[in-house]
Amino acid sequence: STCACVEYYGKALESLIKQVKIMSIHGKMKHKRNKIFTEFRKLPGGILVCTDVMARGIDIPEVHWVLQYDPPSSASAFVHRCGRTARIGNVGSALVFLLPMEESYINFLSINQKCPMQEMKPQTNVLDLLPKLKSMALTDRAVFEKGMKAFVSYVQAYAKHECNLIFRIKDLDFASLAKGFALLKMPKMPELRGKCFPDFTPVTVNTDSISFKDKNREKQRQKQLEQQR
Repeated sequence: STCACVEYYGKALESLIKQVKIMSIHGKMKHKRNKIFTEFRKLPGGILVCTDVMARGIDIPEVHWVLQYDPPSSASAFVHRCGRTARIGNVGSALVFLLPMEESYINFLSINQKCPMQEMKPQTNVLDLLPKLKSMALTDRAVFEKGMKAFVSYVQAYAKHECNLIFRIKDLDFASLAKGFALLKMPKMPELRGKCFPDFTPVTVNTDSISFKDKNREKQRQKQLEQQR
């Protein structure tokens, strides 16, 4: 749903999935977008992590799956997203992840877009990759910061969802969401003010001590910290 989520999960997938080309694209990559799009089209196989900037007006041959981590803000965007697969007589699949409290979105789509959907049973023997993502955040400030930004942007996008009768911010389980983003601590943001999260355990590490793997970025950060002191 947001550029920050693409940045974070694109970086995460690069580390978690080996021997598969992972590329990321979103609206803020103005000059890079065409280059990434052209490169992805030429690949024999790969994964493109993207926002709705790729939902319409583009044609990539042989897209087998469109995985929608976030339900789109409008019903028509759902159909456009699904339309990236099964082009010109080919067969393809599209999947949207929904929480139990969001399941009335299925009825909404069937009425609004005449779009029938089938439930896909949860996969068994799924690997828990969150500890690895958490350890990446502990060893590289870039990952830690990307995760925090992604979480904040996700919550803000959820609050502005067009179907706010179905996607209600007050019903969102922030603790589970923070675990899903492998956060080390809860960020400070207006939506979380005054709330307690007994189901979320922050790390005992002082997150200010987490340094950037990029030595130049870390040097710059230390300089700024010195100026603040």
